[in-house]
Amino acid sequence: MIRQSLLEILGEVWPTILISSVIAISMRITYLVKNKKEFILYKELLSFVFIIYVLCLFYVVTFQDVGWSSSNFIPFKEMFRYSIGSRLFIKNVLGNIIMFVPYGFFVSYYLDLKKLRSIIFLVLLVSLSIETTQLIIGRVFDIDDIILNNVGGILGFYFYRSLDTIHQHLPKILKKPIIYNIIIIILTILFMLYMFNMIKLGV
Repeated sequence: MIRQSLLEILGEVWPTILISSVIAISMRITYLVKNKKEFILYKELLSFVFIIYVLCLFYVVTFQDVGWSSSNFIPFKEMFRYSIGSRLFIKNVLGNIIMFVPYGFFVSYYLDLKKLRSIIFLVLLVSLSIETTQLIIGRVFDIDDIILNNVGGILGFYFYRSLDTIHQHLPKILKKPIIYNIIIIILTILFMLYMFNMIKLGV
């Protein structure tokens, strides 16, 4: 189901991704060459993925249809409407959590956040702006989405902190950029195989 949702989103936003990628990559390469900066694959690829994520997030929160027609200002009202494991539960509850896990991870990575309250504030700010914008453009405001988004952001934060802790305890030879470049290449290949349905991950 996750794979299908990702394919649907990418199918809608690929023109925007393509144009944005050309602009971002050309500017980045020019900057690196002009300033004689070192090209580190895994860092550049992470930044590229973050750009794609933001574009997909923009599409999801502004163009995709919603499953209800009225706003909800009562905490936990909507999320408990669905049976655990049902399609609507996966889409509206787990989906809102998963959607902000990358945000929590990337923000923590770029800002090297150490304290949980920092990511809670940043996710709350973004999620609240999303819900308010949706209300203004004729969609709905749902306080449960803000709660679930924060759960996702917190999970992303702890995922980053866990990886950072592991990184700090690795021997120096395993901290070299080439090691991370190899890891990111392998993960990229596995993701592409998954997206093209050549491997099964059970999701």
